[in-house]
Amino acid sequence: MLYTFKQGHVYIMSNEYRTTFYIGVTSDLKTRVWQHINNQGSQFVKKYKLFDLVYYEYFERIGDAIDREKQLKNWHKDWKVNLIQSVNPQMLDLKTNLDLP
Repeated sequence: MLYTFKQGHVYIMSNEYRTTFYIGVTSDLKTRVWQHINNQGSQFVKKYKLFDLVYYEYFERIGDAIDREKQLKNWHKDWKVNLIQSVNPQMLDLKTNLDLP
């Protein structure tokens, strides 16, 4: 598959109880998270109040981010939790790292 040479991120949003997760991909993580928390993102995120950013990965090429998103979406929930906790053990909201308005 041929993609442009734009960078990208895979990210995981969750609710305050960390019971539901949304996996997405974007070329602009800061803007995309802002959209989610302001109800301008996915309807799934809005419906389940998934406003906390708990995980993200950076990729030099957006195509690699898309491939990783597809992979993670096929994972079992406990695998996703283990991945998140491998870099964010307390599953904290990482939005402050993005310096959102």
